[in-house]
Amino acid sequence: MIGTGSGETTRNETMLLQTVRPNIVQAIRAYRVEDLMAAAEGAGQHFLYANLSSAQSKQEVLEAIAQAFMFPAHFGKNLDALYDCMTDLVHKAGTQPGFVVVLEQLPDNPRFDREAREQLLDVFRDAADYWGERRIPFRCFYSFQ
Repeated sequence: MIGTGSGETTRNETMLLQTVRPNIVQAIRAYRVEDLMAAAEGAGQHFLYANLSSAQSKQEVLEAIAQAFMFPAHFGKNLDALYDCMTDLVHKAGTQPGFVVVLEQLPDNPRFDREAREQLLDVFRDAADYWGERRIPFRCFYSFQ
């Protein structure tokens, strides 16, 4: 998204987020990580990114997300703790402007199969619902290895 001036770039970034429902979890498909990051910045929203290409199991995925999102040291590395960190912990930190989350390269192997991926994505769907009830946009994009 290269514009002739910063105003044009900001409009393009804002338009990118306007094309995506505000509280959704979806495959990244046609979106580029760089564009999503710029759109989040342009809209004043949090951008949370985790590259999970080296993770092979549920535990490794949770550890990689915790590290990338800078969760507290006491993070329990389970799906309930992930939900708590994505909702309650952040909610208690004060007013939130919105979120653009990217989970890149989710594993696709016997140690992290379709069921494990769906359970993980369900946590992010639940977080999207949580923030939606508070009228805070929460968009999560993911891709597979």
